[in-house]
Amino acid sequence: MRRAGFTFDVVQPGTDEEFHTWLSPAELVLRHARSKSQAVAETHRDAVVVGSDTLVVLDGKPLGKPADRREAEAMLGSLNGREHHVCTGVSVVCAQARFSYGFVDRTWVWFRKLDAAGIADYLDSINPLDKAGAYAIQGNGGRIIESVAGNLDTVMGLPMRRLEPVLHHILGAL
Repeated sequence: MRRAGFTFDVVQPGTDEEFHTWLSPAELVLRHARSKSQAVAETHRDAVVVGSDTLVVLDGKPLGKPADRREAEAMLGSLNGREHHVCTGVSVVCAQARFSYGFVDRTWVWFRKLDAAGIADYLDSINPLDKAGAYAIQGNGGRIIESVAGNLDTVMGLPMRRLEPVLHHILGAL
């Protein structure tokens, strides 16, 4: 957001991210993003609030943040040498303007084929416990990512190509 010229504060919403099995991954990330933005908007009524949530989706099943190193290794093992997509939901709320808008963006990612030592080495270079699918495309991501079709910002958790015009619209209306 800073690269796009926006100033902002980061506020933790204090909401839980529940995995409802009856929701598709797209519905789930949008639900989480809305929950986050609405929780913050309740206490920041004059602010434009952006909430987002990201999931890695493999074979139609969402991969959230791993609970521990073993789960992170298992996630990367399942993604190893395969295609998957990343789904990021974004919600923009401004209570003062009675504005609410949400969208979901998807990007396809292909993993390199790594051996167990390559996976362990990669996990040693990042903190996988705060990342959906136990990986980050930025930084050392080139070690595990073969190619991407779509918006890299979506994989990083905030698809600015789609978000920026929404923010300009609401900020111009205030």
